[in-house]
Amino acid sequence: MRRAAVALAALVLLAAAVLTVLAAKRSGEPGTDSPEAGFARDMSAHHAQAVRMSFIVRERTRDEPVRLLAYDIITAQQAQIGMMTAWLDDWGLPKTDPGGRMRWMSGHHGGAHAPGSGADGAVMPGMATRTRLRELERASGRDAEIRYLRLMIAHHRGGVDMARAVLARTDRPEVRRLARTMVDGQQSEIALMNRMLAERGASA
Repeated sequence: MRRAAVALAALVLLAAAVLTVLAAKRSGEPGTDSPEAGFARDMSAHHAQAVRMSFIVRERTRDEPVRLLAYDIITAQQAQIGMMTAWLDDWGLPKTDPGGRMRWMSGHHGGAHAPGSGADGAVMPGMATRTRLRELERASGRDAEIRYLRLMIAHHRGGVDMARAVLARTDRPEVRRLARTMVDGQQSEIALMNRMLAERGASA
């Protein structure tokens, strides 16, 4: 009985020590209302729509440049979603914010880059509305390509705004590195998509 009591006390002390170490480790990490957490959650959802649109256009056209662009966006943004999800796991934070989207980005005006933002499913800057997504799903060939490129240009512009916003609000190196990668990569793709639109006789 004495040995069991000693063993139990040792386990309790060990558990307390582990919890103390974890608490100390997390004391300098972002909280649930931090801009880093808000960015990780919202940008993951933002990326998820870009991935969805890219899968749609790959089914609606045989144009190889558009299909390759869509593949690159799918690959890059799914990888970035994985990184941001891992951050939230490491920080011990939930994947969704019950307080709502975009609270971390003060001065947000409801996504001015997309017509109808704030309604019809467009809840963040540049996001496509449900109506626009249905139109893309019904389109094919050159029409689908042009719709996709226009939607993705607006989507990327909104994503760049969000990445710049977190750069102004965080000193965490991992967040800053990824946000800079997003700004540079998406601006480059915007230039490419504008050229692709011009090649198809369309404007952004």
